[in-house]
Amino acid sequence: MIQIAIADDHALILNGLQKIIASHPDMQVTGAYMNGESLLGGLALQQPDILLLDIQMPGQNGIELAGIIHKKYPSVKIIALTNIEVLPQVKKMMRQGCSGYFLKDVAPDELICAIRSVYEGEEAVHERLRKELTRHFFTSDHPTVITRREVEILRLIADEHTNPEIADKLCISLHTVENHRNRILQKLGVKNTAGLIRKAIEQGLI
Repeated sequence: MIQIAIADDHALILNGLQKIIASHPDMQVTGAYMNGESLLGGLALQQPDILLLDIQMPGQNGIELAGIIHKKYPSVKIIALTNIEVLPQVKKMMRQGCSGYFLKDVAPDELICAIRSVYEGEEAVHERLRKELTRHFFTSDHPTVITRREVEILRLIADEHTNPEIADKLCISLHTVENHRNRILQKLGVKNTAGLIRKAIEQGLI
């Protein structure tokens, strides 16, 4: 029996999902929550196999919640279920530990198949988004390629860490951090930290 929890601040969505899931004998809804606080409270008492998580909810948003839940309850597999059709958002949620990302206009059968796939340890993404991700990856104007270390530094900059703090965290010299930072600015064609973060978000780097 696949145990499923649902978090969405719209009663209509919650009720609809519960009815869809209830029609499958190998699945069971173990909790339905309308905000992050009640979700975290419910998970403290019982962890499902699968969590269907909306991104836009009162209080903590789905991105924050996904990171918290993935760290605290790594056995809970998260599928983002949202209206947000933006590739950087997909990447952010997957980096936060989500195993799937689907739009709310997904066909019920497709969502059920995704739940079963994720339960078996696979990742699943809405077909329309999957095609867009593939197209985005192979286009000639694919975002500037930067190294893994530069991505690490980018994310720390976005988290408002100073150069000395980044050097300490990554166990590298301050001079090395400054060189990396200057190269990232050049690669992304920007002049300052604000432009750097904006461009990095646009290209899905952070």
